[in-house]
Amino acid sequence: MEADGAPGGGRPGRPVRAAALQLRLKASGSVDGGQSSQDGELSVDRHRHNPAQPFRGCLISGCIPAFLAVPTPAPATSVSPRPPLRRSGRRLDRVGAAALALLALAGCRFQRPRLTVPVSNWPGYEYLYLAREKGLAAREGLDLQIVQFSDPQDIVHAFLRGELEVAQLTTVEAVDICARAPARCPAVVLVLDESRGGDQVAARTGIDSIARLRGRPVAVTHSTLGPYVLSRALEREGLSLADVQLRNMPLAAMPDALARGTVDAVVFYPPYSEYVSRQGRSRTLFDSRAIPGEIFDVLVVSPRMLDRDRAALVRLVRAWQAAHGYARSQTGAARALMARRESLSEREFAAAERGLVYFGLREQVPLLDPAGPLARNLAAVQAVQRQLGLHASEGRLPQITPTLVQAALR
Repeated sequence: MEADGAPGGGRPGRPVRAAALQLRLKASGSVDGGQSSQDGELSVDRHRHNPAQPFRGCLISGCIPAFLAVPTPAPATSVSPRPPLRRSGRRLDRVGAAALALLALAGCRFQRPRLTVPVSNWPGYEYLYLAREKGLAAREGLDLQIVQFSDPQDIVHAFLRGELEVAQLTTVEAVDICARAPARCPAVVLVLDESRGGDQVAARTGIDSIARLRGRPVAVTHSTLGPYVLSRALEREGLSLADVQLRNMPLAAMPDALARGTVDAVVFYPPYSEYVSRQGRSRTLFDSRAIPGEIFDVLVVSPRMLDRDRAALVRLVRAWQAAHGYARSQTGAARALMARRESLSEREFAAAERGLVYFGLREQVPLLDPAGPLARNLAAVQAVQRQLGLHASEGRLPQITPTLVQAALR
């Protein structure tokens, strides 16, 4: 991504004198407090030279601003001898050049890697927003940009098009991306939360059990965990998705559809479930507390970013953890900020979070084991999508890797 401000570079035809100002950043070093990878590679890949996109005001070979470049003297046009330079003047030239070089390096040091993360409405997705607003990402040496999306499917489409390299998704959305574009199949690098009560099946007043949904219209959003949650609720009553009328519907339309009687039940989550709760004309028939260890939200990255920007992603993981620490120590301030973005009261936001479980980084390592509970969840989600006819074959599943979490713990 492009650095802040207008990019710039040296003027053409003015090469830097090779012996004067060439400085090299040692691969074992770090930038802005960033950690180096195990093999000693420089941690901030975003700052490597790309001739098509010159770094802002710097010549990358020494990270020296272009205006400090010393031009190579033109060839002599006369054979007349020139008086030698005074020794004191040459010493001053060297001291001045060194000072300017150090100043230039100091300016380059404060260039942070930039990551853009999309956010849609879900309490568990608010912590990276909190990390940005409270300066926690900046403290980790990261320029974190948050982009709001009203529909989670827009995030999926942007990721598919290559416009996003990082995303906060449900496991359903991650599996969906792999089925649609295997080359963009993401890697899961962090578990944002587990839903234990957050995902719900709610019905209008008068319907008091899952069994009574047989033959009735139920609103789900195919691109979310809704069909999976509904299938698990129906299984408990000996039913399947084929026993109800599925109505694919945007989440934002569900509260009104339920109130009007357009559908008899909906499958959703906060903040939409809190909007329905305000109306007082529905009841929850099933929620994800009944299926612990099955509903996860995850942070995913593209394969290219995982290879190219690993150090910046480690900073992102640490910023996420720092945001949770801030929320524990400054609960009121954190909740007020996050609730406002979700259009919820602080009380409603607190109620929504009671249906979520957050895992510290040390707890994440077994969750992210390639043969662990998250891997089993991804396979189960894929099976439900095939049952819905969304995907014809098994296909690829997202890679699961604990390496970024392990690096963030070091």
